[in-house]
Amino acid sequence: MTGARIRHNDYGVLRPPAIGAWEPSLTVSVVIPAYNCAEALERTLAGLARQTYPAELVEVIVADDGSEPELAPLDVPGARIVRVTGGWGRGAARQAGQLAASGAVIHWLDSDMLLAEDHLEAHMRWHHLVDYAVVIGETRFVEAPGEEGVQSEYTTKTLESTRRLKDAGASAYLLHTGASTSVRAELLRAAGGVDAALNMAEDTELGYRLSQAGAVFIPDAEARAWHVGPSTVMLREKEVHRHNWSYLGDLIPDLRWLRNHPRRHWLVPYLRVVVTATTYEQTRASVDSALAGTLTDAAVTLVGPWGKLTGERRSNLDDPLLDLRLLHNLYAHEPRVAFAESVPGSAAPSPFQLHLPTGWVLGADTLAALVRHAGKDLLGLVSVALTEGSDGVVAARLERTAAFSRAALFEGAADDLVDEMYGSEWVSGNEYGFAPAEEAEPLTGDAAKWRAMAGQRLGEIKELRSTVEQLKAEVERLSAAAEPPTESGGRGPLRSLIRHLRSAG
Repeated sequence: MTGARIRHNDYGVLRPPAIGAWEPSLTVSVVIPAYNCAEALERTLAGLARQTYPAELVEVIVADDGSEPELAPLDVPGARIVRVTGGWGRGAARQAGQLAASGAVIHWLDSDMLLAEDHLEAHMRWHHLVDYAVVIGETRFVEAPGEEGVQSEYTTKTLESTRRLKDAGASAYLLHTGASTSVRAELLRAAGGVDAALNMAEDTELGYRLSQAGAVFIPDAEARAWHVGPSTVMLREKEVHRHNWSYLGDLIPDLRWLRNHPRRHWLVPYLRVVVTATTYEQTRASVDSALAGTLTDAAVTLVGPWGKLTGERRSNLDDPLLDLRLLHNLYAHEPRVAFAESVPGSAAPSPFQLHLPTGWVLGADTLAALVRHAGKDLLGLVSVALTEGSDGVVAARLERTAAFSRAALFEGAADDLVDEMYGSEWVSGNEYGFAPAEEAEPLTGDAAKWRAMAGQRLGEIKELRSTVEQLKAEVERLSAAAEPPTESGGRGPLRSLIRHLRSAG
């Protein structure tokens, strides 16, 4: 049972029970990465020992990330230490801890936290309502125990501007942190777990992948905790961003400002176009059009029986698999084309996937325009009517990964569920630049070059308008100062020039 079907991130339809007025049943594993922090960890563990959530449902796993000396055995019931091997840093520690966990819910906690006694209970009541929730605790920063503290400025502004993330849409994951968040273990593992290679921003990157897995993010003001000392971001914000943004552009395509290079290849595409291999010419036309658009971080998944392409002796020109082989030859070294034996069920971690009928091609701005359209109302599905044949309407489909991931958690037709929780629309292919391969314009020129030329022309127009305004002002000045009135009371040819300049402007 997954519980209520939440639209976008508006979790307001949920009614969590009052703390102390319900009966818990789910187990929870509290995972704490730790590195040379024995004193702070002792305070955190003491807070966990006082929780109102039933102790028999709680296990505590401390992931020792190479502390020197090693952390001593924990004198806390249900707590144990796992050693981080094969890597180091917060990502490796979180991943090691969650792999050792047995609870239905994974609760991340920093090692220097002071917890309210009902902290775990506040988190866990949401997980008893839906199994795709990511709960974010109310973390305040204090200099010393006993202070009320404050939230980070970024967190406060985000919560205030989004009705506590109910209106945050696709960007709700940006508040996901490792200080105090919880998630169903099954959802965490469906998203791929923690990236063990990251030792900073691993929580943001994980939050992004959880969003693509269909998660809803719920900040709970009653899940109170206090972080002793300022965060690294508070102390060295510019340096943290300089460090993290060097790789988050590769991993989180949703951070569009990190992808302003016009030609770079990125690890995670923003959109995947799925094309099924048929004839060489028709398939090539579709694939090439997807790679030539203004959305430069698009990639293609080319579907076909590639496993049949073996290396035995064959007739090169009479090979029954010739078209398939030619397509493989053509795109074997193109990093933006992936070969698949079947249509992928999801584009995750890419946020969008377009299913394109083979033999149809895209205009230069088709993908960018479709994504913009889907973004206006956070649509989960945009169906594009291309033509109508004997078998019905031929259509392309732009699918939002998060929407279809969430729909997969429920029983029922995926398109109907997506429409309910995200919305869907039909549009015309002509309106968005789709065309049959035989009618399409040749893929000559360079979309980025034309964009640059357009930018240059706009700059020239601005300069010309500025010059015209200057000339108009000068003519007005000269007219007022030097030209005598005509016998009829007019201003003669100079006035005519002024009128002409005004109309030109």
